[in-house]
Amino acid sequence: MDAQDIGFIGGGRITAILLEAMDRRGMVLDGLCVSDPSEAVREGLSKRFPSIVVCDDNRRPAGRAIVFAALHPPLFKEVLPSLGAALKEQSVLVSLAPVLSFAKLSQLAGGHQRIVRMIPNAPSLMNQGYNPVAFAPGVPGDQRAALDELFDVFGEHPEVDEAKLEAYAILTAMGPTYLWFQWQKLRELGESFGLAPHEVDGGLEAMIIGSAKLLFQSGMSFEDVVDTVPVKPLADVSGQIEEIYSARLTALFGKLKGR
Repeated sequence: MDAQDIGFIGGGRITAILLEAMDRRGMVLDGLCVSDPSEAVREGLSKRFPSIVVCDDNRRPAGRAIVFAALHPPLFKEVLPSLGAALKEQSVLVSLAPVLSFAKLSQLAGGHQRIVRMIPNAPSLMNQGYNPVAFAPGVPGDQRAALDELFDVFGEHPEVDEAKLEAYAILTAMGPTYLWFQWQKLRELGESFGLAPHEVDGGLEAMIIGSAKLLFQSGMSFEDVVDTVPVKPLADVSGQIEEIYSARLTALFGKLKGR
């Protein structure tokens, strides 16, 4: 896919992640267009990706064939109506935000019908993302095929029902933040116990990957998986941690679904 066919409205974290994924995969980014109101953001993107076009006019990326809307949900109500005729009828609008449905996005974009919603996650930067996607009925088959090819650059992108996207936002988009700080603490402890950094990282990475496969792919029950390790130093506080997960994430899911 020609990068000149791609535009990003919003140049924040997720745009930088997806651009990094494209660059790592060897895509030529010449002419790809990104808009953002922040001069600092634009300068940062230009420095990291000198061949892209950066600007503060959202109508410029909106004129591309594939238009990623990488905005916080409240900003959609301000930005989409302002695009006007810049968003072509044949263009595909790819929303990277939860909450806003196909119907609402179409309404804000003046009745635009070719809309895709994707919930990206941070490992996409390494071409290892898990990014559930839903296609509105107005997206024709040839454009779906082109988008599948582009989304492959970011990692896995299973097609799911639109109603499930907010659940994936909690589970896969925000999910790494529930674990990273724990892994980092284990890294620090490992070094304090006398292991070299490469020994800590190698051991933890293998343990994390292997443990995930044991839980998700062994066919064993959760109880049997847990029983494979006889010593459980955090068993007495695991209930408290589970309660925090349940309370905070259930409340956040309700907020995303408008409950």
